[in-house]
Amino acid sequence: MSCSKKTKQMLKVLTIEEKAALLSGKTVWETRDIPRLQIPSVTCSDGPNGIRRQVGKGDHLGLNSSLSATCFPTSATIGNSWDIKLAEQIGAALGSEAAALGVDILLGPGLNIKRSPLCGRNFEYFSEDPYLSGKLAAGYVRGIQSQGVAACPKHFAVNSQEERRMSMNAVLDERTLREIYLTGFEIAVKEGGAQTLMTSYNEVNGVYANENKHLLQDILRDDWGFEGIVITDWGGSNDHIAGVAAGSNLEMPTPGFDSAISLVQAWRDGKITEKEIDRCVEGLLEVIFSLKDKNSPGTAEPAVSKEDAREHHKLAERAAAESIVLLKNEDGILPLDPNARTVVIGDFARKARYQGAGSSNVNSIRQENVTDLLEEYPILMLGYAQGYRRNSPRDPKLEEEALAIASQADQILYFSGLDEIIEAEGMERKHMKLPENQIALLKRLAGLGKKVIAVLNGGSSIEMPWENCCAAIVHGYLGGQAGAGAMLKVLTGQVNPSGKLNETYPVSYEDTPAFNYYPAKFRDSQYRESIYVGYRYYDTADIKVQYPFGYGLSYTSFEYSELTVTQNEAAFILKNTGERDGAEVAQLYVGCRDGKVFRPVRELKGFTKVFLKAGEEKKVSVPLDEKAFRYWDVKTGRWEVEEGEYQIMIGASSRDIRLTAALSVKGTTDIIPYSRSMMESYYTGKIRKVPDAQFAALMGGKIPQERTTEELTVNDALCQMEKAKSPLARLIYRILTNIKDRSEEKGKPDLNVLFIYNIPFRGIAKMTNGIVSMKMAEGMVTVVNGHFFKGMGHIIRGFFENRKANRQFARKLSEGEIKH
Repeated sequence: MSCSKKTKQMLKVLTIEEKAALLSGKTVWETRDIPRLQIPSVTCSDGPNGIRRQVGKGDHLGLNSSLSATCFPTSATIGNSWDIKLAEQIGAALGSEAAALGVDILLGPGLNIKRSPLCGRNFEYFSEDPYLSGKLAAGYVRGIQSQGVAACPKHFAVNSQEERRMSMNAVLDERTLREIYLTGFEIAVKEGGAQTLMTSYNEVNGVYANENKHLLQDILRDDWGFEGIVITDWGGSNDHIAGVAAGSNLEMPTPGFDSAISLVQAWRDGKITEKEIDRCVEGLLEVIFSLKDKNSPGTAEPAVSKEDAREHHKLAERAAAESIVLLKNEDGILPLDPNARTVVIGDFARKARYQGAGSSNVNSIRQENVTDLLEEYPILMLGYAQGYRRNSPRDPKLEEEALAIASQADQILYFSGLDEIIEAEGMERKHMKLPENQIALLKRLAGLGKKVIAVLNGGSSIEMPWENCCAAIVHGYLGGQAGAGAMLKVLTGQVNPSGKLNETYPVSYEDTPAFNYYPAKFRDSQYRESIYVGYRYYDTADIKVQYPFGYGLSYTSFEYSELTVTQNEAAFILKNTGERDGAEVAQLYVGCRDGKVFRPVRELKGFTKVFLKAGEEKKVSVPLDEKAFRYWDVKTGRWEVEEGEYQIMIGASSRDIRLTAALSVKGTTDIIPYSRSMMESYYTGKIRKVPDAQFAALMGGKIPQERTTEELTVNDALCQMEKAKSPLARLIYRILTNIKDRSEEKGKPDLNVLFIYNIPFRGIAKMTNGIVSMKMAEGMVTVVNGHFFKGMGHIIRGFFENRKANRQFARKLSEGEIKH
């Protein structure tokens, strides 16, 4: 990494204590400053779909109220747009608002892979496909950083499970790691130029991501050439010394001086070199100086300007509209007939669910609801009925009111979806169903013989056994603060829908590839499905799905023709054969029919969104880049290409292939890395019940043994105290569980409660601003394991030792100020 003269000079004059102090946060959101050297602090903020900038002193978890900002559609929504330019425009708007609110590092976008539909945080991620995820994330990164703010793609890596996310271990083979879970990050780094990157909470093959040299050094810096800084997720640091040695630059949020003291002591003991510390300090200073050179100091009362708020609301509406997916449209019932008598039913019409729950939650500048906007659109309205209450049992009175008004209509707009408690950060969904009260009402409405148009909200895929009750289905996902207006524009035909699903909709949850492996029952989460995630599995194993990956209807029609293929691109003619202007997402898939290396029947390797006027045609070309034919060879430890004949497929979805051509490709593979006889499941794609021997072969010979012990460790979570030896610990577990359950019963998850419930003991030391040290956390575990007096002794001694050590370290820093 190149280093500026300013940074080199700073490294010469910084004391070892100052260097150590710089590598941990000063507050919940700020890095540490060194006034004597005029090294400023920088401010971080959550922001995948809007800036969540807390004012004043942030709470200990950084989850409470924040300044007003534009709430854009979530990443899962924008994933349906397949529009890289749109992603970049949203990124620029986010960067602009971040700068206005005094934010230097924006913690996003999130681009983890949707391994299972049950992950409670899927609303924050783009897709089940790494290529689509990476391309959109790179757009966000370029946009954010065009405004002088650093983007921070997250969570690196293999963060697919929310339950016990800070104390679980992702067990997977190197090929799956590289091809599925890292490719998106690779694109965000190489094509987006990300200045920062956030590590995930979990272990990857037994080593915490934040101290995993294979991830942070071998891959991120050596292979990809990353020159930015690595930041821990909030409370995600396990062993700070190991993290610094691996190349992690910044531990957040604020462990006080405990980590710095430990780092200095490790240097004195020869466990880490000053060169390793300097490497991390150097990278951090380069980013700090770069950001502060670009940005002027924030105002006393930071705020998004009224002009930006207006323009960004328009952008948010356009983004939502481009991302709406038309799933069904019998007899062309949509767009709505303005003369048809229409009723609107459903709680979601009156109170939109427009964003996810968790650290991405935005205090939106404004919020639209469908019922507030109806009079602005050409709809012959008879009225509105609530019909059901979200997160509540069936209400006969509400249902009867809805049926009474619906019986007078020609058509019913039925608004339904996943409520706030079903999908949220820090928890998993329990199933893929819509709430029962919503389904029951839908069936009763369909029984009236009226045309039902279902309008869905939610951040991830659902089961749809009730699909035949609907004449049309439109999915808005989580459309941000302007999502209601966008939906009405699509319903009335002012906007022609062009969204395509970023994820597969299976018929049932039991059909999903990770069904038998997710979520992990114990510490180890085995990724036995390997590369067969999402459509890669369904299409290869020929599993019936509700709606395939890349699927979405339009109010017009498109014709594909005249495919020509070279080593560098696929070109074809795309024509709008309908009567309306519209946009089509043309998708390029690659397959190798007779390959000796197992692989999915097809994989997305390119896409483009093309707008065409009615009757217009264009020649479209999609590049075949360096990722088109490669696979990760576990024998050679590098990307290879298998020689053979490849199928280049152009389609409107993964199961609607319109054009196919063959292409002979020269290879680099000398020795096939797998034996089919030992890994039959992976060659057929039927991976839902992979035998131990085949998973062992995939892992290179053996399955890592689950680390089980009756006693808890500092890396176990508070929610694991259910069977602790200490009666006090079991009581605390019951109290925490009761608090969590009560908060969920209210219909809106308490993220502070969920965070505490899932936090490991070490996290207490990392997120209490120095009040609790790691030694005290170890004492807590000793108490939990049934050694009350011994543990309390550790806690009490640790408290006084920690207070004294913090004072001494603070004195050394202040002495450095005085001396110089």
